[in-house]
Amino acid sequence: MSERRRATRSGASMLHVVTGLLLAAAPLSAQDSTVVVDSNVAIPMRDGVVLRADVYHAADATRHPVLVYRTPYGKHVAGAAQVTARKAVQRGYVVVMQDVRGRYASAGDFLPYQQEGADGYDTIEWAAQQTWSNGSVGTFGLSYPGAVQWLAAVESPPHLKAMVPAMTFASPMQFWYSNGVWDLSWLSWIWQNIAPDRWHRLGMPAGAPWDSVKRDMRTAIPLSAAPGLDRIAPWYYEWLHHPAYDPWWSWADLTHRYARTSAAVLNLSAWYDDAYGPHGAINNFTGLVTARGKDQATALIMGPWAHGVPRMGRTMVGEREYGAAGGIDYDETVLRWMDRYVRGIDNGVDREKPVRVFVLGTNRWIVADTWPVPGIRAETLWMHGRELTRAAASAADTVRISSDPARPVENQYEGRPGAHDYRAIVPQASVAVFETAPFDEDVSIVGAMDAHVSIAVDAPDVDIWVKVFDVAPDGTAYNLMSPGLDVLRASYRDKGKRETLRSRRIYDLSLPDLFTANTFLRGHRLRVAIMPSWFPEFSRNPQTGDLEASSIRSRPANVTIHMGAGFPSFLVLPVLPRSAMLFAEP
Repeated sequence: MSERRRATRSGASMLHVVTGLLLAAAPLSAQDSTVVVDSNVAIPMRDGVVLRADVYHAADATRHPVLVYRTPYGKHVAGAAQVTARKAVQRGYVVVMQDVRGRYASAGDFLPYQQEGADGYDTIEWAAQQTWSNGSVGTFGLSYPGAVQWLAAVESPPHLKAMVPAMTFASPMQFWYSNGVWDLSWLSWIWQNIAPDRWHRLGMPAGAPWDSVKRDMRTAIPLSAAPGLDRIAPWYYEWLHHPAYDPWWSWADLTHRYARTSAAVLNLSAWYDDAYGPHGAINNFTGLVTARGKDQATALIMGPWAHGVPRMGRTMVGEREYGAAGGIDYDETVLRWMDRYVRGIDNGVDREKPVRVFVLGTNRWIVADTWPVPGIRAETLWMHGRELTRAAASAADTVRISSDPARPVENQYEGRPGAHDYRAIVPQASVAVFETAPFDEDVSIVGAMDAHVSIAVDAPDVDIWVKVFDVAPDGTAYNLMSPGLDVLRASYRDKGKRETLRSRRIYDLSLPDLFTANTFLRGHRLRVAIMPSWFPEFSRNPQTGDLEASSIRSRPANVTIHMGAGFPSFLVLPVLPRSAMLFAEP
């Protein structure tokens, strides 16, 4: 679809490409003559720096509404967005496709995300004032091109009428970090997506292939010793200088600024998107609803895909089949939203139910008026022994796992996005596994699972991962989400206030945002695996009480998981009865 935010947990084959996933449409070669492209048009920013854009328009002198697309990956290779742009022109729009500051044709220095609020505002207002513009502007794009929309929108550009930010974040604490744990995928994003243009600009020879440098970069101790970035990405070291929940990150936090935009917002993500995507789309949607009250002008779409909207006809996410019903026409989705809120066409979009989510397992779309979906009931599964049961155990029980930063639990499918068969995750020294009996009827969950784990640790800190799987009768064990929502650094258990652990004291850790929509079919089981690391997507906790950005020391730890009376561990499911499901029209 459009370009990616970064080369994340999903890997080189899918996420480390500049142009990203192509969407549904093929090039409109038969109609290209109807679209005129003015290349490298100068757009001055408030500080005098000139950014460059390609302007797609019809060969007429009429004023048109404008769509803006901004990318760090090169507008000249944004193939899917170019297809969207040509369709939009034939629909009556002008489209401005811009290289962000410091990238490709645009001047200035690239400072990821921090520059996009002001530059986005200036670009939107410039577009509104051109002789070919009628003053009504919308924005679209996925990942980084999604993030720039939000960062500009909260600066309140007066001519912004609508936007479709897809697969982007709401909080820096679920983007740069995940609940206190540093996201190592920034390294691959920099090396594969950002570095080539930087090497060219600086007159440097191209760097070595990612596969030959990734181990040294990911295992650098401390993290700030990662080699090779001092010239191409000095801001990476600045990021590492600021721990999770540092007030410095407030410039990127959207969660208290929804009232600063009146634009109509279509939030779009997917259950196997990088973890910030579901968290971002859902929280941005609910934040807008809260800020706006009755006049919401916002909607939410959650699909079955990974990071990117695949072309129509694709029916699998990783190894998991979701069927033909799971596809959407991205271009049409974007343009219908723009037709309603940028062009003012009464096409019925505002009368459709604002929440549309795909339920894996049953492989059907459901619609609703609100999020959480009405009709949800909480159902608790209690951990005891190696079981997950609906009845709480009266007796206390424990299980111990070990955690050694030098020997982290590794993701066997690193670099491969989507759902995969994790049956190889079994009880072992560093992993505790709990499982239900086979379900005697279909059980659908839609929303946020909430995991509570009672632990005692003989070290000042530890990370706790809680991974949930759908286990079929043949043993196939599909993960329900990409990594990131399912981790918590224990010292950040109070969100913002860091406090290390006291040895042997029992702590209740809560992971409340395990977002999914999945039907466990009759005969399937739900499996939970608890572990202290997930490498190489995320950093390793040194467990000394210091942070990995600066610490050169680490130590092993023993983690005791408590269950049963007094200190329970459990998983709360958002169960949606079939009778409460409102299925979308086929």
